[in-house]
Amino acid sequence: MSTINHKQTALDAFMVKKIEIDAMLERLSALSDDHFNCAPDDVDWSHVGTLARYATMLKEITDAAFNEGEYAE
Repeated sequence: MSTINHKQTALDAFMVKKIEIDAMLERLSALSDDHFNCAPDDVDWSHVGTLARYATMLKEITDAAFNEGEYAE
């Protein structure tokens, strides 16, 4: 395989993953805009726990992406 073909394949794979991430972010943003499908009068501690879990997972992603937290250089 030539270098050009290899680079194009890597670029194609990169763009597929970027599109996947963009779609997930768009869905998460819409869900957040809708208060994670929870009416204010229905919020209980299970909802808080669910959002805390989401926040923990997203923090790991943002820490890795921005070299922060345990990923700091």
